[in-house]
Amino acid sequence: MMANIEEKRVSNPNFQSNDEVAKLQLLEEIAKPQYYNNRELSWLAFNERVLEEAEDINNPLLERLKFLAIFSSNLDEFFMVRVAGLQDQIRANFHKPENKSGLTPKEQLTKIAERTQALVRRQTEVYRHLVDDLLPQENVHVRDLKLLSPEQKSYINELFEETIFPVLTPVAVDAYRPFPTLIGRTLNLLVMLENNGIDNEGMDKVAIVQVPSVLERFIKVPSGNNETVYVLLEDVISNNVNHLFFGYKVKSTQAFRLTRNADLTIHEEGAQDLLVEIEKELKKRKWGVGSRLEVRDGEMNDDVLDYLLDEFEIEESDVFKIDGPLDLTAMFGFVKAISVGREHLEYESFIPQPPQDLQSDENIFEKTLIQDIFFHHPFESFVPIVDFIAEAAKDPSVLAIKQTLYRVSGNSPIIQALKQAAENGKQVTVLVELKARFDEENNVHWAKQLEQAGCLVIYGMNNLKTHSKITLVVRHRHGKIERFVHLGTGNYNDATAKIYTDMGIITSNKEFGIDATNFFNYLSGYTEKPKFHHIVVAPFDIRDEFIHLIDEEITMHKQHGNGFIRAKMNSLTDKDLMMKLYEASIEGVQIELIIRGICCIRPGIAGISENITVTSIVGRFLEHSRIFWFHHNGENKVFLSSADMMTRNMIKRVEILFPIYSPDIKKRIMGIMEAQLEDNQKARIQDSNGKYHYKEDHNSDTRINSQEIFLIESLGTIVEE
Repeated sequence: MMANIEEKRVSNPNFQSNDEVAKLQLLEEIAKPQYYNNRELSWLAFNERVLEEAEDINNPLLERLKFLAIFSSNLDEFFMVRVAGLQDQIRANFHKPENKSGLTPKEQLTKIAERTQALVRRQTEVYRHLVDDLLPQENVHVRDLKLLSPEQKSYINELFEETIFPVLTPVAVDAYRPFPTLIGRTLNLLVMLENNGIDNEGMDKVAIVQVPSVLERFIKVPSGNNETVYVLLEDVISNNVNHLFFGYKVKSTQAFRLTRNADLTIHEEGAQDLLVEIEKELKKRKWGVGSRLEVRDGEMNDDVLDYLLDEFEIEESDVFKIDGPLDLTAMFGFVKAISVGREHLEYESFIPQPPQDLQSDENIFEKTLIQDIFFHHPFESFVPIVDFIAEAAKDPSVLAIKQTLYRVSGNSPIIQALKQAAENGKQVTVLVELKARFDEENNVHWAKQLEQAGCLVIYGMNNLKTHSKITLVVRHRHGKIERFVHLGTGNYNDATAKIYTDMGIITSNKEFGIDATNFFNYLSGYTEKPKFHHIVVAPFDIRDEFIHLIDEEITMHKQHGNGFIRAKMNSLTDKDLMMKLYEASIEGVQIELIIRGICCIRPGIAGISENITVTSIVGRFLEHSRIFWFHHNGENKVFLSSADMMTRNMIKRVEILFPIYSPDIKKRIMGIMEAQLEDNQKARIQDSNGKYHYKEDHNSDTRINSQEIFLIESLGTIVEE
């Protein structure tokens, strides 16, 4: 048969066998837009799940307020980057549909605006319920100034005169003083003034007063009883704004907030010093083109709104009228202020426990020589990872430490340990990713500090972000070299390690050590991508490996009928991989995906994805680990990775996919995935239309919250059936 096909191909180069034709027809079918969710709308669906956590009565009250702040913070970044990018495309007259859902930039913006308007209205309703109905039950009140007692009003007036007034700077807008360039995401008041005959122009005046971010947004007011009373800073300023404009009558004071395009444009090829280039771009970020305008609903008349739209050069569709306070990211500070003495309104505190594989009195290096060590954060402590670097910094037998850093905490103990290692004479090489979005300034700071301490600091590769999480420690003992490698799914950030779920291993496997050495040489020097023993590295190779593994699973399923794939990640957007998953589904392979955020694949479509399920878990901790499990007829190939199945991770970033060989660690990871698939409290299921719903047994008596289970298990408590 094959010989006949080859003979026909020789005589006719365009010949295609029936199998090849069928394959092409299949690929053409599964590439159609109706089988994919739009990336941006899928992200909004994720943020809706965050908002659901603010609505969830099972969450403590103050945690619900925090989820409101997270929703707002997420939305800010979405408009600063994703929406701003679509607006840029329209300004550049780019109208080509994107390659998954087939929507043009304009169509996407229209749908985004419609969906976001509804979500913001819902957020305001939740805020009103939590603040106006539930907080008073805890004797906490956020009051309108009109409802204060005479004594409280007197206190506020004095506070304004003594503390707030000196910080304010009214900015007039006229022919000689143009509209000020306002920093993005700041809260401002637009003040309309009546002339009162002071000058001869006879026209109303416009002025801007910025609400100072250096002052607390929620001001505590003394109360003579058990109540705790707060008022909003912008309300206090508005009520006293006439003190800033002597001789003028204040007609109106209207709050607004502008979001700007904050995506950096870095020309790496022409940048002799990437550090300097990043610093220059950071200065521009504050003044990017406007992408969204938020105003208080009912306060701003149409003429004033038109005036702002003209100044900011944005469309009316980019305006959000909010029936409540602007910028609910302020809830973070508010919750911190009122939480003292109200611990019952927050999640019960917990202390991350020592890893199962490492007792508190064991030396991490000596234990790693015996077995691989597994970490499951935040349930298991991140401290051993810090100790891993700190002990290496002090150990006289350690020759070198090499590490990648993408996001670190503000006062990072890992940075301090690396500096100490360099000062102790170790060869310390640190790749600091300067292009980590919204952490660029922080990373520039740390890069300079590390260089000053004597570390060799490198910044990665042109036009690629280094997103890998890897550390190599080289030790010389008993006349031989020992290499210890940490590989993880999350950043070397001791702060986020307390709230992000991540996994990692430390191994002394010789071939992993060689792979790590070659990987760092690949990043720092001139060399082609090495051939690795175990790790797989993006760009491109991880995608190829995934396609190979899926093809293997299809083959195994055809032979044994038991094929399945389970994968957990933050987001899924890569079309090549989604098409391959559709192929596997069509062949009967069972595919269970746990995807917290963006998911462009659409499950449950008859004949296409009926063997695919998509679960999203949004809860107390941010699900961040990336796990890939291929059944392989019982062999159970399990991998962890720094990468999501996103196009940017596959072709625009340096990422690492690494296998798990230890049977015990593999068993633990598979058990964790199974527990998450059974979750019926924080899990939502995507339907064939791309909508998410709680599971049918969400309200059953058997409540399964996987994150709570992991917390209990980390404390050594037996989970009751």
